[in-house]
Amino acid sequence: MHDIILLRHAAAMSSAPDGTDGARPLSTLGENEARAAGRWLREHNVQPARVLCSPAQRALMTARNVLDVLGSDTSPTLEPAIYDAVPGTLINLIEQHATSGILVLVGHNPALEQLVGLLCEGRSSEVRGMPPAGLAWLRADLPLDPGGAQLHAFWSP
Repeated sequence: MHDIILLRHAAAMSSAPDGTDGARPLSTLGENEARAAGRWLREHNVQPARVLCSPAQRALMTARNVLDVLGSDTSPTLEPAIYDAVPGTLINLIEQHATSGILVLVGHNPALEQLVGLLCEGRSSEVRGMPPAGLAWLRADLPLDPGGAQLHAFWSP
């Protein structure tokens, strides 16, 4: 059984200095949310073996804040495919990078909330519920199958 934590990036600024979506940084609220997610993970003794992260600035800032709070030596691995992913893309990434330790994937909606619905309920339509900095801790065997995961914990700020 593999532990997979899906973490949506925290609240971001509405625009970036260069005007691109990928460069939008976290807001002050977002930094606080990301640190709160890190505290929750620390309280639950989570130490990620691997962190896959969207290259978007807000996702990378979320990952770094969480890892800082955890005091983790793990560095986020940027995975460009996460940025505009669909659930199938995320499943492939998880299956390629799952290890014996905890895998954390930091990304975006709607793909994350759809992935939770697909893996836990067997369907991804009409699933909503990954707020900024929200996390879903799943336990699943590989290969990942629709409806084959257990939702171990869900947290949001």
